[in-house]
Amino acid sequence: MMIPALVMALIAVLAGTAVPAAGGVVRVDSGWLRGSVAADHVAYPGVPYAAPPVGERRWRPPARVQPWSGIRNATAPSTPCAQQAGAVGAEDCLYLDVKVPHRVRPGERLPVLVWLPGGGFAAGASQEYDGSELATSGRLMVVTVNYRLGALGYLSSPALGQGNYGLMDQAAALRWVRRNAASFGGDPGNVTLAGQSAGARSVCALLASPLGRGLFHRAITQSGACDNRVPTLTEARAVGAKATEDLGCTAAPDVAACLRAHPPTRVLSVLSGLPPVHGRAGDRPWGPSAGTSVLPRQPGDALRTGTAARVPLLIGGTADEMRGFVSRQSSLTAEQYRAMMVETFGDRADAVLAKYPVTSTPALALATALSDWGGFIGACPVLRTAQAAAVRQPVYAYEFAEDSGRVTSDGFPLGAYHSQDLPYLWTVNMPQNPYPPLTAEQERLSATMIEYWTAFARTGNPNGTGRPHWPAFNHRGTVLGLSTTGIAPTPYATDHRCGFWQDLPR
Repeated sequence: MMIPALVMALIAVLAGTAVPAAGGVVRVDSGWLRGSVAADHVAYPGVPYAAPPVGERRWRPPARVQPWSGIRNATAPSTPCAQQAGAVGAEDCLYLDVKVPHRVRPGERLPVLVWLPGGGFAAGASQEYDGSELATSGRLMVVTVNYRLGALGYLSSPALGQGNYGLMDQAAALRWVRRNAASFGGDPGNVTLAGQSAGARSVCALLASPLGRGLFHRAITQSGACDNRVPTLTEARAVGAKATEDLGCTAAPDVAACLRAHPPTRVLSVLSGLPPVHGRAGDRPWGPSAGTSVLPRQPGDALRTGTAARVPLLIGGTADEMRGFVSRQSSLTAEQYRAMMVETFGDRADAVLAKYPVTSTPALALATALSDWGGFIGACPVLRTAQAAAVRQPVYAYEFAEDSGRVTSDGFPLGAYHSQDLPYLWTVNMPQNPYPPLTAEQERLSATMIEYWTAFARTGNPNGTGRPHWPAFNHRGTVLGLSTTGIAPTPYATDHRCGFWQDLPR
C-alpha cells in the first residue's frame, strides 16, 4: 500500500532526518511544500520567503509569510519581480527557488549557496539560473532569490523611507535560509552568499550591512567590486525627488499614497533610460545607497576599515568586461572616443588617451580602457577590493579569460565579455541573451570551475585534489587565470594597468 507523501514527510521529521521525503515533501516554517523530483535532484521553485510587497506593503521592509494549510506545490517557476525590460514580472515576486541533490542522507548537512541574480538592479530573476549541476556535483543546497528591482526596490523619499528595499529583501531571504535550510538537508551554519554583476554588488552591500551580519559565512562576487561606490542617501533622495516629480506626486497631499496608486509599469518607467557606457556604477539611478541604517558606510570603506563581515571571499571577473556594452557603439569615431574620455576624466583625459590610443577601432580602445578602469564594471576595482579584504580575511581572486569567439554583425569581437562566465557554472535560462553551447574543452573548464566554487562553498578554500592549485590572494596579489588554454596565475595588475589607474578619478 502506498503511504501518502505527507505521512512520509511527517515520519521523516519525527525521525529527525529533516530531509526531503517521498514526493519531495518538506516542512518549512510557513507550511508543507511539495517539490519536483528529478533523477539526480529535487527542485522547489516558487517558494515564498516574504509577504507580497503590494498595496500598502509597496516600499516597506519585507514581512514574514503568512502560514498556509495543506501542501503547497513548489513545482512552477517563480514569478520574476516587475522590471524595466518590458512587461515582465509582477510586484508579488518575493520567491526563491531551491535545489538539492537527490537522496540527501539522514544527518547530512549540505553547504548552502545563496545566489543573487544580476541585471543592473533593474532586471534579472531567480528562474534564469538553474543550479542543478552545482547542487548535484558539489552536493550543495542551491537557493536563487528574487528581489525588488528598479524604483520599486530602491526609491528613496522622505515620504517612504531610506530606500534599499531590494537589499532588505535579500537579507530576508537569508533569514529564511537560516530558519529553513535544515528541512532540505542544508546547513544554516555554512552559507555562502554569491552573486554576479548587480548581484555581486549586493553581496558587497550585505558584507557591509548590519542586516547581513551572521547570516552567511563566505562570499563570492563575480564581476562586481565592493570598491565601486554606491550613491549616498542625499544622492538617492535627489533621484527619488526626480522620480516623484515625474510621477506627478510632488505636490500631492499624501505623497506616499500618490506613489503607491501608480501601477508598477508606470513606476518602473521613470528614469529608466540607459546611462552612458562611460559612466560610473554609482551614477545609475537604482541600487543600494549608503549613509542609512541598512547600509551605514560605503562597502569599500567598510572593507578597508575592517567593519565589513570578515568571511572568506572568492572574487573576480571577466577579462573584457565592457566589450559587450561598448559593442552597441561599435561605429564610434575617434572624436567621440576623445569626447567620452574628457567627459569622464576631465583634465586627466590626455593621460588616458596616451595610455589607450585610438587604433583602427576606437570602440575597442574604449572597451579596453573602461574594462581596466572599471568605473562601471571592470578589473582594477576588483583588485582593490581583494587587496582591502585580504588584510583581514582569506581571499581567492580569479580572472575568467576564455574568449567567447563571438563577433557582432559589424565585426566587433566580444572576447571574454561581461557574464560570459555564467554558463560555466549555471544552466542559464535567458532567451534574450542566449549563450552558445560549450565545446568539449570548455565543458572541462566548466567542471573545474564548479569544483572550485563548490569546494569554496563547503570549506572556504577552493582547492582540492585533481585540479590546479589556487593560491590565496596575499601580499603577492596572486590572481588565477581561468581559460581552456590554461589555469594558472596571471599578471592581472600589469595586464589591466592598475598602477596607472590608481591615481585617476574613480
